[in-house]
Amino acid sequence: MSAISKYKILTQAKDSFSKSDYKMALQQFATVLQNYPNSKEAYNGVILAEMAMSGESGAEALFDYYQILQIEDKDSADIIMSDILQNMDGTLDALGEIFAQPLRERLELEDGILYEDFKKILDDGASFKDTFENIMFSTRVIITSKEDFIDFLDKLIEYDYADMALTYLENALGVYPSDKILQKLLKKLAKGKVSEDRTTKQTV
Repeated sequence: MSAISKYKILTQAKDSFSKSDYKMALQQFATVLQNYPNSKEAYNGVILAEMAMSGESGAEALFDYYQILQIEDKDSADIIMSDILQNMDGTLDALGEIFAQPLRERLELEDGILYEDFKKILDDGASFKDTFENIMFSTRVIITSKEDFIDFLDKLIEYDYADMALTYLENALGVYPSDKILQKLLKKLAKGKVSEDRTTKQTV
């Protein structure tokens, strides 16, 4: 199996998991693991798929968190998720506590703010642009779910952070290559850039 095949099958496995086809995801992750025994991503994927198949609802949240981590830093994502899964004892109560631990560590290490807390500030009437720019200079927003990530990207595009949005989108599409919402956001971003270019040409 070539490196290209490895990437392709991992992509298919993640797509299967996203579509809740956990049995197929398990088979695909296992195929990669058989050929690449040192693949942390395949190993983590097998465990997450087995968890999902056994009905543990926390598996989906962990999977989403894993994908967001991969967008930020793939190597660190594999290590963080491996640590989480190795420290689990199989109970849902423990899962919540173990899942929260790396978040606390990231908040302390990066002086970060959870996106859900960031949204609460906006809900209280604060300006997205002013709040986000203040945070950018002093801390960082930590996103833990795909829904929040999509919302964040949408706001970046809406408030004209085109270059930042494009960087996140390109990384995200590497993790979710067939995601229709991300593709729609990319088209929205491209449309905005075209309109901006036309406006610039008219004023020159």
